[in-house]
Amino acid sequence: MRALVTGASGFVGRHLRRHLEAEGDEVISCDHVDGVDITDRTAVGDLFGRVRPDVVYHLAGWSDVGGSWASPVETFRANAEGTLHVLLASAEAGVDRVVAVSSADVYGTVTEDELPIGEDAPLRPVSPYAVSKVAADFLGLQAWLGRRLAVVRVRAFNHLGPGQSTRFVAPAIAERIARNELIGTEVVPVGATTPRRDFTDVRDVVRAYRLLALRGEPGAAYNVCSGSDVSIGSLAQRLLAMATSPMRLERDPTLSRPVEVPVLRGDNRRLRAITGWTPQHPLAETLADLLDDCRRRARAASAGPAGNVRRVSGPEAR
Repeated sequence: MRALVTGASGFVGRHLRRHLEAEGDEVISCDHVDGVDITDRTAVGDLFGRVRPDVVYHLAGWSDVGGSWASPVETFRANAEGTLHVLLASAEAGVDRVVAVSSADVYGTVTEDELPIGEDAPLRPVSPYAVSKVAADFLGLQAWLGRRLAVVRVRAFNHLGPGQSTRFVAPAIAERIARNELIGTEVVPVGATTPRRDFTDVRDVVRAYRLLALRGEPGAAYNVCSGSDVSIGSLAQRLLAMATSPMRLERDPTLSRPVEVPVLRGDNRRLRAITGWTPQHPLAETLADLLDDCRRRARAASAGPAGNVRRVSGPEAR
């Protein structure tokens, strides 16, 4: 199967490429690193027309939820307009299947009695990022209803693993721990600790994407999630327990987002029923692999010319 992956050089894209290649697929990258910007309609159309992929995995776009508050226009262009370009190019190139990856942030604020969140739950976006993902999600639905382009809509909940950017909460905390181990300090700054999130290992996530490309129903939406939630505070404590020296959390309000969704926990029964997918990597294993990866990065940074250890800050790091 010839697969084209947008955002192929990103965190999830790299893991997806490895998984697809291990399954015997031919993989073509579509990424700004390769000179193709999904907000450039002509460039996207030209690439798709040349490559003629069987399936498109659309991962590219703006992924920084916190940063979307300062850059709402750029966020919307990347996620909504970029998705439209990918869908139009896919239809023109005769693509058999598009896996369009959106986000659980489209569900926004939910109450405890609405958990776990199913795919038919109302969409209540609270951030510019979430609004852009709602638009992208519905563009995928319209492409199926209006153009008969076989689009499978994915709503991915939080995922994590080796190689993830420190713009996201778990690797940000893991990086601070890894750097503390090197310089001998014990304070780990952290933002809001009460929000609860549904975390899945990225290696399980990309398996779900390929299974949905093979078996997902066109037009349907699928949650990709573990089905359980953990608070940011609990996640941080689990990482602290793996540190090689005693450390403690210290609240830093500058690491919090303008608006926090209190809890997200998904219902993955639709995904399981149609694909047979189940997570294979427990959270303890994922966090250990993530912390080891951050330790390698911290050692590499400390061995650089300046030898300085830089503290990650800002609302995107939480």
